Amino acid sequence: MPKAFATISFTKSVKAAQSRYGSRERNQSFELSDDPRNELNDYEKEFIESRDSFYQATVSENNWPYVQHRGGPAGFLRVLDSRTIGYADFRGNRQYLSVGNLNANDRISLILMDYPNRRRLKLWGTVRIVHEEDEPEMIAKLEIPSYRAHVERGIIIHIEAIEWNCPQHITPRYTQVEVESMVKPLLEELAKLRELTG
Repeated sequence: MPKAFATISFTKSVKAAQSRYGSRERNQSFELSDDPRNELNDYEKEFIESRDSFYQATVSENNWPYVQHRGGPAGFLRVLDSRTIGYADFRGNRQYLSVGNLNANDRISLILMDYPNRRRLKLWGTVRIVHEEDEPEMIAKLEIPSYRAHVERGIIIHIEAIEWNCPQHITPRYTQVEVESMVKPLLEELAKLRELTG
């Protein structure tokens, strides 16, 4: 069974591009794999639930792609089981581009980044949109009580394929919390040195 992402992504035109640029033979290994890679393992679950943002792509009815950044506190993207993830969709600018696209075409693709460690996870899936009046128990699973943002709906994603990307060309970036954590021991050491020399 081929890797699920290859089944989804390696269209006729993609294979033609791979042939033209000399990577077709190497990429065929994805099609010969025994593991479809469409279920999350423990490592991937931990990685997903430690993200505080991701990028998602949807496609409009007029075939235009739309990429949106989604963010929240670490863990706002929840793993519900080995094939399902979801998040509380907080009120934003109220244009509803992603939600409108998903109402017409339930396919979605996500990229989850770990910039400091140069890791990138790609997910393909299909979406089910849930509302509190219809599924209050599901919204309760997605809510983050400590995060004061209005939840308009839940986005439930059934995973069709998973693929880790190589770290090449990922520039390490750090959040304020990560920088403070790295600098803290240095500041503590500096304070001790000042006491000794003061």
